[in-house]
Amino acid sequence: MLCLGGLLLLAAAGCDGVDDVPKADPAVIQRAEQLRDRGLASPLALEIVTSLTTEIGPRLAGTEADHRAVAWGEALLKELNFDRVWLERVELPVWQRHRERAAIVAPYPQMLHVTAIGNSGSTEGVLAAPVVRFETLQQLEAVEPGELAGKIVYINTRMERTIDGSGYGQISAMRFQGGRMAKERGALALMIRSLGTHRDRFAHTGSSRPHDDPIPSVALSIPDAEQLDRIIDGGETVTVSLDIETSLTEEGHSWNVIGQLDGRELPEQLVLIGGHLDSWDLGTGAVDDGAGIAITAAAASLIAQLPERPRRSIRVVMFAAEEHGLIGARKYAEVHKDEIQNHIAASESDFGAGAVWALDSDSAALLNAAMPVLAPLGIARGEAATSGGPDIFPLMQQGVRVFRLRQDGTDYFDYHHTPNDTLDKVDPESLRQNVAAWAAVTYLAAELDW
Repeated sequence: MLCLGGLLLLAAAGCDGVDDVPKADPAVIQRAEQLRDRGLASPLALEIVTSLTTEIGPRLAGTEADHRAVAWGEALLKELNFDRVWLERVELPVWQRHRERAAIVAPYPQMLHVTAIGNSGSTEGVLAAPVVRFETLQQLEAVEPGELAGKIVYINTRMERTIDGSGYGQISAMRFQGGRMAKERGALALMIRSLGTHRDRFAHTGSSRPHDDPIPSVALSIPDAEQLDRIIDGGETVTVSLDIETSLTEEGHSWNVIGQLDGRELPEQLVLIGGHLDSWDLGTGAVDDGAGIAITAAAASLIAQLPERPRRSIRVVMFAAEEHGLIGARKYAEVHKDEIQNHIAASESDFGAGAVWALDSDSAALLNAAMPVLAPLGIARGEAATSGGPDIFPLMQQGVRVFRLRQDGTDYFDYHHTPNDTLDKVDPESLRQNVAAWAAVTYLAAELDW
């Protein structure tokens, strides 16, 4: 349906109550427009993500590189003149990969390109065994315990390319739960087709559910998965060898890095935005989530440059250890549980640097004020937000309202969790459009009555 000058609504409910919501102060809208325009011209976000990916690079949670990233983030927020900057310690296990090799032993010997999945166990030498293929996790789940003794399980679910990343959500359980399920059924190891959409010979890593004594678990690059499929489809019994070495240190730590702009009228109330500071170790974490760190820090910095602070405080959080189960986000929600009621709204940028195409919110006041500001950026009025980003989930569970700036993720899973997640994949123009949108919406969220 059409509403507000012909903007396409993603949900019919988006127009409900439009006439019942008080209009925002024109001066507030004007400042939001100024922030939008300054964001479009600002090089700051690109400078930030360039610095992070060049000076720190990969930053696996709890490692020395991650600790350097924390120091980098703290220094950045101080340099950007936040009113307060502080760290909150997070305890976490530290998983690391050390060696990953795979090959088809029979019938046609050749190397395979794989990467270990987070929390994978080791092979303790070379493991060779016949492969049993499943098309879905549900097929594996239907197998009785012990039936796969002495076998390597291979799950071959293909991911669909979508603008909103929904193809990933539909099959990510294959990686997260596959190792545990395979072990329960007697398997020696797990292989999965990478959760990705590209045709390069890079495998995609990612986390799996922690459990005791995990079996070796790897992701195959998509071309290698298809090579394996061709051989299996020919009716041959395939034997694969794996040589995987990983380590797990139970007592590690990192920190959430937090900066705040104190509100001028209601400083105890706050709007929280941010991204996650950790990354996987294969690329330099530019798309996931250096871009999100840069976008939200740059947006808040633009707001800090206004002649006066917004009514409410704006808090930027660089979350720790998102890639290993939202560990930093869960710790933040625990530490701040007594002030959850003062978190007026929250949102995370953790979907790369693709252009924003819609704003989701259940606040008619925010949508009504934001849409005239965002329309020149090509951003449509969305629907009631069902997610504010992965690290916002623990806050949502406690009742915090969220908004979401939906990005074009059509090519996000070409690079996600691979060695190809590097700075050249960040488009400067789209990055600036993100900053413009985040600065305007965050400012409005901090100014308006919800």
